[in-house]
Amino acid sequence: QALPVLFKHCLKNEEVEEGDTAVLRCELTKPDAPVEWRKGDTVLQPSDKYEIRQERTRVELFIYDAEAQDA
Repeated sequence: QALPVLFKHCLKNEEVEEGDTAVLRCELTKPDAPVEWRKGDTVLQPSDKYEIRQERTRVELFIYDAEAQDA
């Protein structure tokens, strides 16, 4: 039976000024595991607003032109 995918470190809150780019990062215990970034019940999809990068165990979410509603 395969082991579950876990976070290697706890996620941290990030603060940025409005209009800047927020970057959220996580490190997983297994490389290339599928990851969904969510805001509430909404799954975030790559767009002009969101960029998702994944390289092996490292996954990043970029939120461009951050606004208060992105919290």
